[in-house]
Amino acid sequence: MTPFLACEDSGSAASPRLPLVLVHGHPFDRTMWTPQVDAFSPERRVVAPDLRGYGASPVVPGATPLSVFAADIEALLDELAVDGFVLVGLSMGGQIAMECCARLGDRVRGLVLADTVPTPETPAGRAARRAMADRLLREGMRGYADEVLERMVAPYAPAEVRDHVHRMMAAAPPEGAAAALRGRAERPDYRAALARLAVPALVVVGEDDTYTTVQDARLLDALLPDSALHVVEGAAHLPNLERPEEFNAALAGFLARVDSAG
Repeated sequence: MTPFLACEDSGSAASPRLPLVLVHGHPFDRTMWTPQVDAFSPERRVVAPDLRGYGASPVVPGATPLSVFAADIEALLDELAVDGFVLVGLSMGGQIAMECCARLGDRVRGLVLADTVPTPETPAGRAARRAMADRLLREGMRGYADEVLERMVAPYAPAEVRDHVHRMMAAAPPEGAAAALRGRAERPDYRAALARLAVPALVVVGEDDTYTTVQDARLLDALLPDSALHVVEGAAHLPNLERPEEFNAALAGFLARVDSAG
């Protein structure tokens, strides 16, 4: 059974501009999108859910495949009566967005993929994700949060951004994070589907991201039929938080293009 997701639903449903749906990464929650909600909700509806297992949404132990996350988002958007929209996903959220494109068809009018990759997990990666899931269940999130903080955000990021990211990671429910890791270990190959994508796309990446590199983003951009690439200088894996003004400017330009296309 699909749990109803907690979400931020801001702005006016009556706006003529397309709604914006924001999908967070692991192990975060919807507050990672606060700069984007604040920037775009005055002009359009913005929906930012907590994914299953994160934030204030229900925690379901076991394994949560990307297809289940996408089904949850579909159920939420149905409940909120959101039809056509622009979909933004970062990292794991980007892979969920790829899954949503196949599931939701022409409801997705534009796609923004930030700091993510479309390739399937490698055998070594599957083993590492399963091992990390076991570790999080044994030890909790704090040690993991301490270890990965300076890869999630650059060491030179503002202190308030570093603190926010660390709080989100440390507060994530271990059962939910472990379930996502196990599900993500089995992620499929999205490249063929993206190569057939019929809507505009924007690929964004932090220049100093070591999880998903600028080269990864260039390959993703080349794969998509109608795509633009924006590299955010002075940012690592979370450019929307590390450099929100630049991220928002790139997103605003893309939204204007999609809105004008109808």
